[in-house]
Amino acid sequence: MGDSTTLGDFLRSRRGRLRPEDLGITSYGLRRVPGLRREELAQLAGVSPTYYTRLEQGQSYQASPAVLESLADALRLSDDERAHLHRLARPASPARRRATRTAAVRPDTRRLLDAMGEIPALLIDFRSDVLGWNRLGHRLLAGHLAPDAPHHGADRPNLTRMLFLDAHHRELFPRWRQAAACAVAALRSAAGRHRDDRRLAELIGELTMKSQDFAALWAGHAVGGHAYGERLLRHPEVGELVLDLETLTLSDGSGHRVLLYNAV
Repeated sequence: MGDSTTLGDFLRSRRGRLRPEDLGITSYGLRRVPGLRREELAQLAGVSPTYYTRLEQGQSYQASPAVLESLADALRLSDDERAHLHRLARPASPARRRATRTAAVRPDTRRLLDAMGEIPALLIDFRSDVLGWNRLGHRLLAGHLAPDAPHHGADRPNLTRMLFLDAHHRELFPRWRQAAACAVAALRSAAGRHRDDRRLAELIGELTMKSQDFAALWAGHAVGGHAYGERLLRHPEVGELVLDLETLTLSDGSGHRVLLYNAV
């Protein structure tokens, strides 16, 4: 799917969630679809209806940062959604999609994971591939998998795939729908940052084909940042756990993140 189509889909989805009455717009006639009409949004953003229509239909990429900010304000976008809009409006590289190489995990990063002996910890990349975990991280989220599974290259575990396609992992989450929505929103944000990454596109395609739940959430175009905050897990060995999830991004430019699960 082209980038212009992706931008148009995102704009359309955000326009569709707005209610005219919430924005002080008097509604006339029968509305065939929910949300604002294109001309109503264009008026709120201070652009011509023709220009906005071309942008939403993928016929134009000529949107300045100022226009994008006006659209973001009119659409009531969150900070994550606003950043996503700007990324989608930048033309991607004309090169064919490629599999971005996963940056190597530094030995000191592995030592850091192991040093957190009393805190479950995992290392993931932007695709949510698991690059490493300590002993408790493995037992908490993937005790049914081999401890060395993150070392298996392209076959390493992926947290989003596990959440939708791995019954053992899914059963850990009593609030599964909340966890699933957060995971899909984060993956949507990653897709906006890495539009040329073939492996990420393949993951999204696989999940869309194999999981109706994923396909429905993906169609919603929700965008989110890194996960954090309280998490409720139901572990097969120790029962119900309430944990604080914190996400730390490494400063080495790899984009790798450490997930820490601390008992409340």
